[in-house]
Amino acid sequence: MWSPTEEEKYGVVICSFRGAVPQGLVLELGETVQILEKCEGWYRGVSIKKPNVKGIFPANYIHLKKAIVSNRGQYETVVPLEDSVVTEVTATLQEWAVLWKQLYVKHKVDLFYKLRHVMNELIDLRRQLLSGHLTQDQVREVKRHLTVRLDWGNEHLGLDLVPRKDFEVVDSDQISVSDLYKMHLSSRHSVQQSTSQVDTIRQRHGEACRMPVPHHFFLSLKSFTYNTIGEDTDVFFSLYDVREGKQISERFMVRLNKNGGPRNPEKIDRMCALFTDLSSKDMKRDLYIVAHVIRIGRMLLNDSKKGPPHLHYRRPYGCAVLSIMDVLQSISEIKEEKDFVLKVYTCNNENEWCQIHENIIRKSSTKYTAPSSNYGLIISLQLLRGDMEQVRRENPMIFNRGVSVTRKLGFPDVIMPEMKIVGCDIRNDLYLTLEKGDFERGGKSVQKNIEVTMYVLYADGEILKDCISLGSGEPSRSAYHSFVLYHNNSPRWGEIIKLPIPIDRFRGSHLRFEFRHCSTKDKGEKKLFGFAFTPLMRDDGTTLSDDIHELYVYKCDENSTFNNHALYLGLPCCKEDYNGCPNIPSSLIFQRSTKETFSVSTQLSSTKLTQNVDLLALLKWKAYPDRVMDILGRLRHVSGEEIVKFLQDILDTLFVVLDDNTEKYGLLVFQSLVFIINLLRDSKYFHFRPVMDTYIQKHFAGALAYKELIRCLKWYMDRSAELVRQDHIQEAMRALEYLFKFIVQSRILYSRATCGMEEEQFRTSIQELFQSIRFVLSLDSRSSETLIFTQAALLNSFPAIFDELLQMFTVQEVAEFVRGTLGSMPSTVHIGQSMDVVKLQSIARTVDSRLFSFSESRRILLPVVLHHIHLHLRQQKELLICSGILSSIFSIIKTSSLEGDVVEEVEMMVESLLDVLLQTLLTIMSKSQSQEAVRGQRCPQCTAEITGEYVSCLLSLLRQMSDTHFQHLLDNFQSKDELKEFLLKIFCVFRNLMKMSVFPRDWMVMRLLTSNIIVTTVQYLSSALHKNFTETDFDFKVWNSYFSLAVLFINQPSLQLENATPAKRKKILDKYGDMRVMMAYELFSMWQNLGEHKIHFIPGMIGPFLGVTLVPQPEVRNIMIPIFHDMMDWEQRKNGNFKQVEAELIDKLDSLVSEGKGDENYRELFSLLTQLFGPYPSLLEKIEQETWRETGISFVTSVTRLMERLLDYRDCMKGDETENKKIGCTVNLMNFYKSEINKEEMYIRYIHKLCDMHLQAENYTEAAFTLLLYCELLQWEDRPLREFLHYPSQSEWQRKEGLCRKIIHYFNKGKSWEFGIPLCRELAIQYESLYDYQSLSWIRKMEATYYDNIMEQQRLEPEFFRVGFYGRKFPFFLRNKEYVCRGHDYERLEAFQQRMLSEFPQAIAMQHPNHPDDSILQCDAQYLQIYAVTPIPDNIDVLQMDRVPDRIKSFYRVNNIRKFRYDRPFHKGPKDKENEFKSLWIERTTLTLTHSLPGISRWFEVERRELVEVSPLENAIQVVENKNQELRTLISQYQHKQMHGNINLLSMCLNGVIDAAVNGGIARYQEAFFDKDYITKHPADAEKITQLKELMQEQVHVLGVGLAVHEKFVHPEMRPLHKKLIDQFQMMRSSLYHELPGLDKLSPACSGTSTPRGNVLVSHGPMSPESIKLLHRHSPLNMLGSVRHSSSSLSSHTSSETGNLVILTDSSVGETAEDMYHMQLVYPNSRYQGSVTNVSVLSSSQASPSTSSLSSTHSAPSQMINSAPSSARVLMKGAGLTPLEAEALYLSTEQIQHGRQPCKLPHAAPTNVPHLCPGGTTSRGSPSLPDKYRHSRELMMLLPTHRDRPSSAMYPTAIMENGQPPNFQRALIQQMIGPCKPCSDPNLSLAEKASLYTTA
Repeated sequence: MWSPTEEEKYGVVICSFRGAVPQGLVLELGETVQILEKCEGWYRGVSIKKPNVKGIFPANYIHLKKAIVSNRGQYETVVPLEDSVVTEVTATLQEWAVLWKQLYVKHKVDLFYKLRHVMNELIDLRRQLLSGHLTQDQVREVKRHLTVRLDWGNEHLGLDLVPRKDFEVVDSDQISVSDLYKMHLSSRHSVQQSTSQVDTIRQRHGEACRMPVPHHFFLSLKSFTYNTIGEDTDVFFSLYDVREGKQISERFMVRLNKNGGPRNPEKIDRMCALFTDLSSKDMKRDLYIVAHVIRIGRMLLNDSKKGPPHLHYRRPYGCAVLSIMDVLQSISEIKEEKDFVLKVYTCNNENEWCQIHENIIRKSSTKYTAPSSNYGLIISLQLLRGDMEQVRRENPMIFNRGVSVTRKLGFPDVIMPEMKIVGCDIRNDLYLTLEKGDFERGGKSVQKNIEVTMYVLYADGEILKDCISLGSGEPSRSAYHSFVLYHNNSPRWGEIIKLPIPIDRFRGSHLRFEFRHCSTKDKGEKKLFGFAFTPLMRDDGTTLSDDIHELYVYKCDENSTFNNHALYLGLPCCKEDYNGCPNIPSSLIFQRSTKETFSVSTQLSSTKLTQNVDLLALLKWKAYPDRVMDILGRLRHVSGEEIVKFLQDILDTLFVVLDDNTEKYGLLVFQSLVFIINLLRDSKYFHFRPVMDTYIQKHFAGALAYKELIRCLKWYMDRSAELVRQDHIQEAMRALEYLFKFIVQSRILYSRATCGMEEEQFRTSIQELFQSIRFVLSLDSRSSETLIFTQAALLNSFPAIFDELLQMFTVQEVAEFVRGTLGSMPSTVHIGQSMDVVKLQSIARTVDSRLFSFSESRRILLPVVLHHIHLHLRQQKELLICSGILSSIFSIIKTSSLEGDVVEEVEMMVESLLDVLLQTLLTIMSKSQSQEAVRGQRCPQCTAEITGEYVSCLLSLLRQMSDTHFQHLLDNFQSKDELKEFLLKIFCVFRNLMKMSVFPRDWMVMRLLTSNIIVTTVQYLSSALHKNFTETDFDFKVWNSYFSLAVLFINQPSLQLENATPAKRKKILDKYGDMRVMMAYELFSMWQNLGEHKIHFIPGMIGPFLGVTLVPQPEVRNIMIPIFHDMMDWEQRKNGNFKQVEAELIDKLDSLVSEGKGDENYRELFSLLTQLFGPYPSLLEKIEQETWRETGISFVTSVTRLMERLLDYRDCMKGDETENKKIGCTVNLMNFYKSEINKEEMYIRYIHKLCDMHLQAENYTEAAFTLLLYCELLQWEDRPLREFLHYPSQSEWQRKEGLCRKIIHYFNKGKSWEFGIPLCRELAIQYESLYDYQSLSWIRKMEATYYDNIMEQQRLEPEFFRVGFYGRKFPFFLRNKEYVCRGHDYERLEAFQQRMLSEFPQAIAMQHPNHPDDSILQCDAQYLQIYAVTPIPDNIDVLQMDRVPDRIKSFYRVNNIRKFRYDRPFHKGPKDKENEFKSLWIERTTLTLTHSLPGISRWFEVERRELVEVSPLENAIQVVENKNQELRTLISQYQHKQMHGNINLLSMCLNGVIDAAVNGGIARYQEAFFDKDYITKHPADAEKITQLKELMQEQVHVLGVGLAVHEKFVHPEMRPLHKKLIDQFQMMRSSLYHELPGLDKLSPACSGTSTPRGNVLVSHGPMSPESIKLLHRHSPLNMLGSVRHSSSSLSSHTSSETGNLVILTDSSVGETAEDMYHMQLVYPNSRYQGSVTNVSVLSSSQASPSTSSLSSTHSAPSQMINSAPSSARVLMKGAGLTPLEAEALYLSTEQIQHGRQPCKLPHAAPTNVPHLCPGGTTSRGSPSLPDKYRHSRELMMLLPTHRDRPSSAMYPTAIMENGQPPNFQRALIQQMIGPCKPCSDPNLSLAEKASLYTTA
C-alpha cells in the first residue's frame, strides 16, 4: 500500500536505476529526487531534472537528505536542509557536466582540461565543507575558494554571473537594485582577481582601512649538504638590504653538528623561522637572504698544531646569499613551501669577512672562493600575508613546528597598540652591533687573535642571566663570545646581538666588553688585555641613543678584578662621558689605552623606554614648573613612535596640566591634543585609534575638560574669517571627531559626578558651537584659498561627530543640528568644484552614518540631502558621488521598507528625483553613444559605470513606488504637455536600457529584475497614456514611443526562455512568469484602445510587430495575429488595398531574417510564420472572412514563398556554409524579388550582395555579369538618382558609367576580355557623343589592350560538371533539381566531387547515372549524382572559320555555353564477339540550361533534357572525320610556319595514327562496316559507308602530305624515326589497298623513293586551312600547337587532358590473353594518342569490379602515381624509339611548349615515379593529387566525356613493338574510374569500355 512520506522527502541517487519495472523511473548516479510516497522498499517520486515524470524506484538506491518541505500535499516544494553554498555547488556541477562534454566535442581542449581541474577542486572543497570538521575561519576560507571557482567556471562557460553576499547567493527581493548592481560589479571583479579575497559589497564612503598588509617570510633549513668542515657550525640567517647596505632583520640562528644535522636532536625538521612585519615597501627593496656560517673548533681548520684540541673558537667559515627579488614571483604564486639551494662561498681574506655577503652579491669573485659543487644550504621559502593573528589562524602547522619568530629591526611600518606581536605585550629590545676595534700589537711579532666577551651587568654588579641573544631559534645566554679573526689587530665584526633586558633592570645596568688574545701555542691560553664598558641609560633618564659609540679601552690583565664594578664605572666610557668628568685622578687601578678604541652601535626597540628628552620632560612636568609652556610647545617635535608608545601617559599628563591652570595652559593643551589626534590619522599609527577610544572610555578622567575644549574650538572657528594663515584652525577641524569624543565623555563624567548639573549651559554651548560651525560653512570662500581648506576640513570631519552627539541628544535634536549645518552650505552655484566634491562627500558620510538609519532623523535630513543632489544633477556635476549617495539612500530605504513604512520618504524622493534622474540618464546615455561613435575617449569605463549606477538608482526608485505613488505622480502634472514630456522621457530611457545593454549579458539576475520593473511601470503608465492621449488629444509621438518600447521589451535576448536550460527556465517562470506575454497583452490592449488612430501606425509598426511574431512563444504570436489583420483591414478601408502592409512586411521580413535580427533559431521561423498565416487561430482564416480575401490569400502565398527562400538564405549566411551554397541562395532570392514580387530595390540590394560574394570567392567574371544586371536597369540619361547603398547622389548617366567601368575591370580580372569589349564600345559611343576625347582615348586603349590580351595571354579552359540534388533535405532552391557547374581553375572531376561532398557532408553519392525515382525524390535525405559533361558551343561559325587563331576559338568553345552533352555506350542486338563495334551504340544526353555559362553564377539549373541514340557507323564516321581534321590542322600550322623549329609534335601525331593503323586500328571499322553481310543487311547505310570509305581515303592522303612536311622539317638525328614512319605507312596503305583501291595512286614520297618533297605538294597542293576544322586540342601528348590549356594543369601552357596508363598484375581483370591483346590494340580516345598521363601498378583487388575509386577523366585516384614523363617514354618506346631518342624528343617538346628549360630527368629514372619541376608540379606540368582528395568513399561519379566530337576507338597508342608486348607487364590504357562506373562493369565488352571514352 502506497503511503505519503513524512520524513523521506529528498535524496540523492547512489546507484543508477534503469527503470526496468512497470512505471519505473530511470535514474542516473548523482541525480536528486523528490520522494512523494513509499511502499515496502520502494519510493514513488520525481527527478529534479524531469519534475513532470513520476515513477517508482528502489529505496536502497537513494541516500536520504534532510529537507524543508513547504506547502505539503500535491504541490509541495522541497528544499534540501544544507549549506546554500553546497547546494549551489551541487547544482552547478550538474550543469557543468553537460557543457564539459560539449567542450571535448568542440575541440576546446585547453578549457576542457582547465574545467576538469576546477570541477575536481570543487568536489574536494565541497567534501571538506560537508565533513563538519572545519573551524569557522576554515569554513569561510573554503567558501571563498568555492565561490571564486564557481564564478570562474560560469564566466568561461558563458553562464550567468551569480551575485553573492558573504559567499551566499543573494535574494534580489531583499535588497535594493543599487546594492544588487554593486554585488554584480563585485562578483565580476572577484572573477578577474580570483587569487585575492574581494568583499562582496564595499563601503563606498566609510573610512578606508589604510593599514598596509604585512608580509612574512617562512624559512626552513632542510640540510647543509656541503658540510665538509668536520666541526660544529652556527648558521645565521638574516634579511639584508643591498641599497642601504644594512641588515633589516634580527638573525635566525641554527646550531649544527659536524655531520650537518641539528646539534639538538629535538630540532630535526624544526629548524625554521618566520621573518615578520615586512611592508609592501620592503617587498620592493632589493632584499637578500644572507646566511653566515661560523664554525666552532680549532683556530685553523687544517692545522691541528694551532691550539690545543680542547679549546674551541668561533671562527668565520663561509657565506651564502639568495635574492628575494629573483624568487618572489615563484613563491607568491603558490601557497606552499618551495625549495632553494644556497651555495656557501668561503672568504679569501678574513680581514674582509664583514663584507663577504656584499662581495658575493656584487660578484667580486676575487674576494671569495666558490664551492666545488652546487650543493650547500638547502632551504625552503614560503610567503605569507596578513597580520600575525591571521597568519597563525591560517597556518597552524607552521607554528606547531616551533617556528622562531624573527622580527624586523626596529618597529614595523604599522605599529600595533601595545605591540601585541607574537604573544608579547611589551617589547624592550636593544640591538647591539659589534662594529670594529683597533688594538696595539703589544710587543708581539705577529698580530693578535682577539676575542671579545660581553656581559650585561646590573647596578649591583650582578651579571644578568639570559639577556644576550645571538639569534632567534636558540635560547638566550649570559655571556657573548665574538668570533675570532686570525692575526688581526683591527678586527671588523659587524655581528648583531639582541639584548632583551627586562624593563625593571634596564636603569642602572651596563655592558662590559672584555678583550682577550687567543694564543695558538700548546697551552692555548686566552689572555685578557683590556676592557670597555657603557651604561644603558643616562643620568637624565634617557636610554643609549641609536648611534655608533666609540668606547674607551682600559688596560687590564687576568689578575685584575671586576668584583668592585664601581672602580671602573666612575671612569668615562667614551668621549662624551669624558667631557662630563674633567677631573679624573690618574692613580686609578685601570688606565685608559689611548691608542686603542672599540666601537659598537645600538638600536632600541622599546615600548616603554624613550631616548627623547622633551618627552621625558613632559611626563615629569612638575619637576620643571617654569618650563611647562615650553615643554608643551616642544611636544610637536617628539617623534610619533615615542608618542604612541606613551600615549596614555601623555594624555593623562595633558589633562592634569589643563586642570592645573586652565586659563594659562588651556590653548597649549588644546593644540597638543589636536596634534596627537592628527598623529593618529597617519597610516603608520592608524591602529592606535582603538587605543585612544579605549582611553577615552575607560581611563579619561577630565570631567571639566569639556568646557575648555568647547571654548577653544569655538574660538578657532570664530576667528576663521579673520586669519590669513589657518593651518592650526584646519588641524583643529580635522581633529573634530576625537575632540567631540573628549567633550562628550567629559560631560558624561561631570554629569555623573554632579548629578546632571549645568545641563542647560552645556546644551547652550553646543548650540553656540554649531552656530559657529554654520558660520564657517556659510563664509564665501571663493576669494580665500585657505578658507576653502578650512571648510573642507570641517566638512570631512563633521559626520564623525554624530554618534557622540547621540549620546547626549535625541535623534531628532541631532538631526536638526545636522540639517541646519548642511543647509548652511552655499548652493553649488556659488562655490567651486573642489568644494562641491567635499560637500557631497560630507553628505555621503551623513547618509552612511547611524543617524540616517533612524526613520525619525531621515524625515528631517532627507529634504536637505535631496535638495543638494537635485542641484548637482540639474547641473550634471559630480555624478559619480551623487549616484553613490543615492545608492546608499535606496539601500537604507529598502531595508527599512522590510521592517516599516517608508511611503512618505519614497514620496519625497519621487517628487525631488524622478524627473531629474530621467533627464540625467538621457544625457549620460547620449554622451555614451557619442563616445562610442568617436574613438579615443578618455574614460569609457567611467561612463559605463555612471550609467549603471544611475540606472540602478532609477530602478530602485521605481521599484519602491506603489500604486499611490504612481497615482500622485500622474495627478501632480499641471498639463498634458508635462505628462507627455515625462512619458517620452521614461519610455526613451527604457528603450535605451534595452538597446544599449547597460548590463552585461551574463548579469541575468539584474536583467530580469530590470525587465520586471519596466513591465510593472509600463502597466501603471499605460492607463495614463490611454486616458490622456487617445481621443481628440491623440499624440502619435507618445504612442509610437510606447509601441517601440513594447516591441524592444518582448525581443530582449534575456527574456527568450526557449534558449535557457529547463532548470533556469522554471526558476524564471516561478519568480517572474513570462514577461513577454505580459507585455504582449499590454500591447494588444493598447492597440485595441487606439480605434481609428490605428491607421497612423501603418506601415511604420509593421516591421516591429513582425519582429514580435518571430519570438518563439505561441501565446505571444496568437496575441499579435489580430493586430496584423487590423492593419490590413484598416488600410483596405482607407486605400482600397493593403499594398503598404504588403510592401513593408516583405521589406521587414527580409531585414529580420537576412540581417540576423530577432530570434537566433531561424530554422524555426518558417513554422512560426506557418502558424501565423496557417492553422487556427490564423491570419489566413480571418482573411477568408473578408471581402478582400482573394488579394489577402495571394499576399499570404507570396510571403510564405518568400519565407522559404529567406530561410535558406539565412541558413547559408550563418558562416558555416560554403560559398557555392551562399551564392545559390542569393541568386534564388534575387530572382524571386525580380520575377515574382517585383521589388526592384530589394533585387538591386541582392545583386550587390551576390557581387560581393563573387569577389570574395575571386569569381570575377561572375561578379561582372552580376553587376551587369543592375547596369542594364539604368539608361544613358541625366535623371538624378538618390543616394543608395554605397552610391552617392548622382545622375543616372554617371552611375551607369561607373558601373560599366567597374564591370569592364572585373571582366579583365577574370580574363573574359571578349565580354568586356562590347562594354568598351558602348562607353566609347557615349564618350564620342559627348566629345569627351580624353575618356574616349582611354577606353579605346583599354579595348586595344583587351585584343592584345586575347592573342597573347594564356587562359585556362574550365571543366563542366552536371550535379543532381535529390531528396527533401536539400535547401529549397536545390531540392530535386539538376545543375551544370563551371569548375574552378585546375579542378577536375575528383576534386569537384570531393568539394561537393564536403559542402553536403550528409549527402549520399548515387551509384548509377539513371534518373532517380520518386522514392529518392521524396525521401528525407540527400542524394548527389555527379558526372562531367561536354560543352556544345553555340557559335559554330567562328570555330569553322579559316585562319582564326586557336586562342580565339578556344574562348568560344567554353563560353556562352547553354547546351552540354553526355554519352553512354550500350549494345543493341546480339553481340559479335569477334568485333563488338558492330552492335555498340551511343546514348547521347543533351542538357539545356536556363542561362548560359558563364553568368551570374558558376552553375545554372537544367531546364530541358534531350536523349538521342548514335549508331555504330555514325560514330565511326565522326571518329575518323575528327582525326582527319586534327591532322590537317597540325600540318597546316607547320606549312604556314605557325609552329617554329620543332617537328616533334608532328612526329608523334603521325606515329600515333600510322602505327595504330599498321597494328589493326581502322581495320576494325573495315571488318565491321565494309563486310558484305553488313551492307546487305543495312541497305540504308550505303551512303554512310561510302562516306566512311572516303574519309579513310582522305586520311591516307593527309598522312602522305604530313610525311612530306615531316621530311622537310625533320632533324637529322630524327631521320631513323622518319624512315620508320614511311615503312609503316606503306604497311598501312597495303592493308587498306583492297578496300580502297585509290590508295595505290599515292605520291612516290610516301613509298620511300627519292622524289623531291615538292612533288608531294604538287600532287596534293598545300594543305589549306580553309577546309580544316581546327580541333588540335586533342593533338598527341597535348603539349604543342594547342592554346586551349586545361584548368587542371599547374602549367599555364600544357593541357593534361590525358588518360591514365594502368599496369595491371597477372590477375588484373580476369581477361584472357587474347582480350588483353585487343585491349592493347584499341586506344579508347583519340585525344590520348601518343600520350599517357598516369602510370599505376594495381593489384587484382584494386582493379576488380568491387573496388570503388573516385576519379575523373583527368585525375588519377589516390592509389595512382602521376608520371607524365614516364608515360611519354613508354609511348615512344612503343613507337620504336630508343630511350635516348624518346628522352630527347620529350624534353625538346617540353622545352618549346613551356618556354623554359626542361626538367633534367635522369635516363635511369623508373617509369612509374614522377619527376617534379619547379612549382611543385610534375615535369609534365600537372599537379600531383593532393592528400585531401584521397579518399575511399563508395560512390558513383560518372566520367567526363570528350568535349568536341566522338573520340576514336581506332587509333591506339603504339605500345607494341614488333607485335610483341614491351618489357613491362601487360598494359591497359583506359580512363580510370571506380568499379561502379560503366567502364568497370564486367558485363561490358572491351569495345563498350573503349567506346565509353571515345564517344562524344
